[in-house]
Amino acid sequence: MPLPDAEQQAHCQKLTQHIVNEIQQGEGRIPFARFMAMALYEPGLGYYSAGSQKLGEAGDFVTAPEISPLFSRCIARNCLPILQQHGGHVLELGAGSGVMAADILLELERLSCLPESYMILDLSADLQQKQKKTLEQRVPHLLERIVWLKQLPRQSFVGVVLANEVLDAMPIHRFRIRDDQYFETHVVWSGEAFQFIDHDLSEKKLYAAIKEAVKLTVPCSNYISEINLSVRSWMASLAAVLAKGAVILIDYGFPAHEYYHPERAEGTLMCHYRHRAHDNPLIFPGLQDITAHVDFTAIAHAGVDAGFSLAGFTSQAYFLIGSGLDEMMAELDPDDIKNYLETAQQVKKLTLPHEMGELFKVIGFSKNMDTVLPGFVLQDARGRL
Repeated sequence: MPLPDAEQQAHCQKLTQHIVNEIQQGEGRIPFARFMAMALYEPGLGYYSAGSQKLGEAGDFVTAPEISPLFSRCIARNCLPILQQHGGHVLELGAGSGVMAADILLELERLSCLPESYMILDLSADLQQKQKKTLEQRVPHLLERIVWLKQLPRQSFVGVVLANEVLDAMPIHRFRIRDDQYFETHVVWSGEAFQFIDHDLSEKKLYAAIKEAVKLTVPCSNYISEINLSVRSWMASLAAVLAKGAVILIDYGFPAHEYYHPERAEGTLMCHYRHRAHDNPLIFPGLQDITAHVDFTAIAHAGVDAGFSLAGFTSQAYFLIGSGLDEMMAELDPDDIKNYLETAQQVKKLTLPHEMGELFKVIGFSKNMDTVLPGFVLQDARGRL
């Protein structure tokens, strides 16, 4: 991997010292969930809180909205029936560069069904500035409809909640099962580098959650994986603010029986640094993304327990095709060979099984409505959960 430049190294050292101080002021260790939270979200220092380029070719990874506007247009098609029948607002969580918001608004404008407002909740001041710049360039005439938030709306609203690649960046607890003993992964400082250690499970809630998650699995003698304990409160907070409407979540992951599988014995933890994927989250704190795949069964249970109805579950490929992706391709001018071929390549990236089409999933929830979301009509794989 390329080494950070002098400015990046200085930034990395600041965050490293910040984490070391917390380790030394405590018991000489912190749970990995805390390390991940600090590495990604520590104010002014964490990966998502600081000013480094994250998205696009010049950043560390590329998301679906950056690949093609057709992705966001398909998302807009799923907002359409809700806005047509019930009116209301759109709330996007973690809006990245703002490209998805711009393309959704343009598609809803084209369909004569703009929301009352398009709310963006992003805790990163740096990303908020990038979003504002993108939207000022792309949809200057719609800026009055866009609202930036630092927390969920205080009052409940009607409409749609969207989150693309948000769940995978939520801090997770890492655990190990070795010879029928359960351990939580903690992080210590050796004096030169961060290191993992196993520690006895201290939280009964964590132990119970792990036992429930792996109940269908026969772990090998040394089994490592992850679990997201915060997703239940996260879904409950969404249910508290959405009076009527839908939640659409897009991310990479598996149902529980595939996630906690004996052959996936080293977990799904992954890091992204300058378009290179690796599995060491303890290096370059503040300079690299740290993610874990999503357990969609856990998401489904958390949503239903929070008061939502499960509206659908499918792969990204089926969701996009069900939302009219083929029709959008058919609208292109085949004589414009350059644009047509570029768009075809983008669609392949979004839909082919060995690209994003199968690994990425879409899960939908509804509340106080029976509106059908078109993305789940072609294939509804709720039975796999």
